[in-house]
Amino acid sequence: MHLPALSEVSVAVIGAGFIAEYHVNGLRSAGGAHIAALVGRRSGPTAERAGELAIPRSETDYRKVLDDRSIDAVVIATPDDTHERIAIDALDAGKAVLLQKPMALDVMQCRNLIDAAENAPSRLTVSFMHRYFAEVEWLRAQLAANTLGSIHSIRIRNATAGANWNEWFYTPGNVSGGVVMQLGVHGIDLCQHLFGPITEVSAQMMTARPQRELADGRVVRSELEDNVLATYRFRNGIQGSHEMSYTEVQGCDRFRLEVYGELGTAWLRTERGTAAIYAPSLTRQQQWVAPALSEQPLGQAHHRHWLSIVRGVSPADDTAYAGLASIDVAETIYRAARSGKRSVVETAQEQVQ
Repeated sequence: MHLPALSEVSVAVIGAGFIAEYHVNGLRSAGGAHIAALVGRRSGPTAERAGELAIPRSETDYRKVLDDRSIDAVVIATPDDTHERIAIDALDAGKAVLLQKPMALDVMQCRNLIDAAENAPSRLTVSFMHRYFAEVEWLRAQLAANTLGSIHSIRIRNATAGANWNEWFYTPGNVSGGVVMQLGVHGIDLCQHLFGPITEVSAQMMTARPQRELADGRVVRSELEDNVLATYRFRNGIQGSHEMSYTEVQGCDRFRLEVYGELGTAWLRTERGTAAIYAPSLTRQQQWVAPALSEQPLGQAHHRHWLSIVRGVSPADDTAYAGLASIDVAETIYRAARSGKRSVVETAQEQVQ
């Protein structure tokens, strides 16, 4: 698919749930996109949701938007077990795809998606929203400039009270895991985006809340893990700890990240603010310093980047393979927790063969 560099991209959003609003608002904020249709499972609620989001068309069959030649691209924000089929159908139909995380149910499905994308005329992008936060871009620049010196260890925390808007989050088959797959993959990708491949994992996990009350009053039972502690060894020798919780009353503001290096420390999204650095050799101050960060609407940078890929202005990014790698690390967490032993991440080994 080739579009003029400045042309408006016509987008359909497949999936009318909670995350659809993030993508709709992000696309509108980015500019250069027309949101042509919203696809959901039930006609009435989907039409109502489309009205709330000011989307002119609603459908219950995603194939109708794939058959529509006026639509250039799709956002897929449906339950995890549908990702592989819908994304492959969309790629075969020539649509550019922005696929919500987790990429798929397992590593094999991720590989099938990558194979389909390699043989399609359009591009596959996996949605890792945290990469585009201003503080993450700032930290990545500090790491590239070696501001903190050699990084010794990192700590990341992903925690919420848990999804309460749909039972499929807690239904094996619809999902292949609990907090690791639903929330932890954000942190896994962020770690690998900033610090490189995770090569070894050890983990402990538990199900602290086997009964869940949803927002509509329904009660569901779940045996999926909701609290996990994983420790990582990165290829470059960095050690990391990753805390994941789906039962925390307060939760994190998206994530909490602490980075400890030989020349300084950097914290993101903590009690010290969005970003803070303690590095006297850089700042010439014996205190924490908050860098000046650009302010932008949530999702703007993310969707602006995706639209530039759709138009062919920017090359395809690494998120399809990163989506596979994040699922492989997640599966390694499960394997390590079951065995009680440190386990090797297979995709990290592939990259050096």
